Amino acid sequence: MCYNIRMKARKILLIIFLSITSLLTFTCETNPLTGETTLAFVSDSELFSMSFQEYNRFLSENKVITGTAEARMVERIGKDIKTAAEKWYASIGEPDYLKDYKWEYKLVDSKEVNAWCMPGGKIVVYTGILNVTENEDALATVMGHEVTHALFNHGKQRYSAGILQELGAVGVALTLAGLGASSDSQDLFLTLFGVGSTLFGTLPFSRRHESEADHYGLILMAVAGYNPDKSVPFWERMEEMSGGSIEFLSTHPSPATRIKDLQKWIPEARQKAVELNGK
Repeated sequence: MCYNIRMKARKILLIIFLSITSLLTFTCETNPLTGETTLAFVSDSELFSMSFQEYNRFLSENKVITGTAEARMVERIGKDIKTAAEKWYASIGEPDYLKDYKWEYKLVDSKEVNAWCMPGGKIVVYTGILNVTENEDALATVMGHEVTHALFNHGKQRYSAGILQELGAVGVALTLAGLGASSDSQDLFLTLFGVGSTLFGTLPFSRRHESEADHYGLILMAVAGYNPDKSVPFWERMEEMSGGSIEFLSTHPSPATRIKDLQKWIPEARQKAVELNGK
């Protein structure tokens, strides 16, 4: 009897393993700038359509600032960095890579010190973060970061990773059921799986995206003509506001980590700006 249960559990695990392997094999795409293969369980057309609808809904429900010097600054810097991105993709032989993106850069009235992007190039900057940026170069640091999230389809990768996490949970549940585990034991193991996959999977995955957006966003702001040196004082101000964070438990690198990394990447950003701008 125990032998049959173990065999049944092994068959379930094998089916799930083959399903996930097949999914990973046939639903990946390559980032032209990095050459890395990333998860892509949904098409751009599907994801962008959902993103654009959600973005318009958000704008309709919040106060969008228009016609002010600050709103024009957000729009101008966003366009500058988007143009820098197009220049970079053209330089590697991918001039049409961004053809389906519909860029928007909106300033929204909120005390929250934040900015974010949605797939397909939909970006929001909250007025609260302008008190910390203090200058155009620092705002370009923020905008470059958000544009990179859109360029690298980080939203698609997070969506795909979420599907993998759900498949893993289903696998754990089916295996435990096949082994005849009690309901309490199944609940306990599923909780442990959820915590473990978040701490050792989802959070590091998210921090990697944030670091990648810092890195390539810094390059983009430099190519767009902004001073990458100003990124460091901006994050120093952010660090003072945040009072530090426990990086292991966070979706973002700590400000101290970001500052150290940015200082390391500044020469690369300047070199790429010279390379693409010819001066």
